[in-house]
Amino acid sequence: MIDFRYHLVSLIAVFLAVALGIVIGTTALNEPILADIENQVAALERDKRNLEDRTQELQSQLDTSQEFEEAVGPALVEGTLTDRSVLLIPTNETVTPETVEAVTDLIGEAGGSVSGVVRLEPAYSDPATGAALQSYVTGSGLPAGVQLPESGDADALVASLLSQVLMVPPGGPVPDPAAVSSVLAGLSSLDVLIPEGASVTPADHAVLLTGSGFTGDDAERRNAALVELATALDARGQGAVVAGDATSARPNGLIGTIRADPALATAISTVDNVATVVGRISTVLALGQESQGTSGKYGTGEDTQPVPPVPAAAQ
Repeated sequence: MIDFRYHLVSLIAVFLAVALGIVIGTTALNEPILADIENQVAALERDKRNLEDRTQELQSQLDTSQEFEEAVGPALVEGTLTDRSVLLIPTNETVTPETVEAVTDLIGEAGGSVSGVVRLEPAYSDPATGAALQSYVTGSGLPAGVQLPESGDADALVASLLSQVLMVPPGGPVPDPAAVSSVLAGLSSLDVLIPEGASVTPADHAVLLTGSGFTGDDAERRNAALVELATALDARGQGAVVAGDATSARPNGLIGTIRADPALATAISTVDNVATVVGRISTVLALGQESQGTSGKYGTGEDTQPVPPVPAAAQ
């Protein structure tokens, strides 16, 4: 009979053979696997360096382009807004003070002036605010001479009221500064807007600065409120421009809403790259075109022109 020690030695021999096989196998396989991994890492490092070099190159080109645009911008817009005033209206919190300041500076380079900044609060376009706005605009505290439409919802009535006190009609009388102060104070008390700066006075033009679009079930309703305001300001003064970024040109954005309506698109100029120097140049040039009765779509979106026509004197 085979004793227990024979079985034990046999089992130990089997385990040793398996272990030795594993060691030999992994040693044989590790070398090509390790070499392959090292090659992949080296390739990734080369790709990373190439991407970094390309990024630096593109950034350098962008910086050069911006420097050029900043250099030629004043010359391109010079004289396009001589002795004209512009009201700036940021329509949401995504419009930065830097954008407002940059547009203000370029308007000055064009010979114009900013009559004030009125920032709209989210409550302005909120359907839940409609009843309070309706009560205010149909109340007895409105300035003398204001004539609102006989019919219309709160959006249309408020837009009409603001256009009458904030815009100077072509060849018409300048609205009473006291009326401006009264209306802005009344609407400020409802938390729908905030006048920024020392004062706000009536203007020849308006620029509505917008950003990312609305979301949620009331997005369409909110855009409609801003469209009413843009339309009223455009019709009352010498023209309005809606300027924003690429996201505002999407279907849920203010610019996208305007461009989707052929009648609105031919009445109100839109610019979808106001965060760039060329976008701000387009905004100022578009105001000049508006004063001549011409509107357009400018920027980088579909069916747009890069910039409005440049005045012959600047060419």
